[in-house]
Amino acid sequence: QWIISELNTLIKVVDDAYADYEPTKATRAISDFVQENLSNWYVRLCRRRFWKGEYAQDKIAAYQTLYTCLLTISKLSAPVAPFFMDKLYRDLTQATQSEKYDSVHLAEFPKFVENFVNKSLESKMQKAQTISSLVLSLRKKEMIKVRQPLQKVMIPILDENQRIEIEAVSDLIKAEVNVKEIVLLDDASGILVKQIKPNFKTLGPRFGKDMGLISKKIQEFAPEQINQLDSLGFLSIDISGNTITLSQDDVEISSQDIEGWLVANSNGITVALDITITEELKQEGIARELVNRIQNIRKDSGFEVTDKIKVHLQKNESLEKAVKANEDYIKSETLTETLFFEENVNHGIEIEFDDIKTKITITK
Repeated sequence: QWIISELNTLIKVVDDAYADYEPTKATRAISDFVQENLSNWYVRLCRRRFWKGEYAQDKIAAYQTLYTCLLTISKLSAPVAPFFMDKLYRDLTQATQSEKYDSVHLAEFPKFVENFVNKSLESKMQKAQTISSLVLSLRKKEMIKVRQPLQKVMIPILDENQRIEIEAVSDLIKAEVNVKEIVLLDDASGILVKQIKPNFKTLGPRFGKDMGLISKKIQEFAPEQINQLDSLGFLSIDISGNTITLSQDDVEISSQDIEGWLVANSNGITVALDITITEELKQEGIARELVNRIQNIRKDSGFEVTDKIKVHLQKNESLEKAVKANEDYIKSETLTETLFFEENVNHGIEIEFDDIKTKITITK
């Protein structure tokens, strides 16, 4: 539903841009949709739906939705990329006979269907994307791999609507950034300390010679004033007997890191990531790394995705502890029937990650 809603929003944007003779606006919108929404989110998050299980309703729906998106993109892009999009269109339609036209340039241009647009769902997914991007950026900053689970993310909530929207996509966010829990805070003033500084690029043109007084006033703001400006988007202050209204564009608000946590904010959302890695979390991270290595070896060995396997690992104390604590997860993810540790694995494949080095053999 979400990707079809975004697709219909795109149809309207592109159609309006072509009508106004603005091909650059149209192509940028198409590029953003294909790279971010379709490729980076829909296809990546649906990988399990594409390959796991029987060719039943859910898998068929996933493929048909992707097909609809690609077919529509071929038509939307045809005016600016005529040859490639014609090839894409013919590849899509000749295999299925879904349309009778010999060329994309003879096909009907996509029509915007208002009933397919769900702005509430788009807003929820936008928050999921923003929060996920923030958490992933903090992981990268601290060089913590995504396969390493973390315990908690704290998010201050500005209003009840934001709470409802984030709760609706919380499971998606947790899976995307690999954290165990999301804690939504009604009042984060005692936990997250916000900083503020003037944005001279906007203050200068607006206030001219008074900019110095205003910037000094901004730097003296109390935490309550910063929170009000951040949550409401504006704040009225008194300067030399005159009342002026500041907007979020007039300032730069950031949050300080706190001990054991990293903090980031964007688009009115602040996240605080707990970067403490317990022994239990470390073991689960090792198990996830092992699953990745087994899946890669399965693929390189030419196994079918449905093939059951036997795994033999050379003994390694840290790896054994992690496998014992997460054995059911490892077996279900890799379709492993039996998993053994041995003193020596002859002719095995060497695998290495974190501080673990061992050998592995995989057989059907």
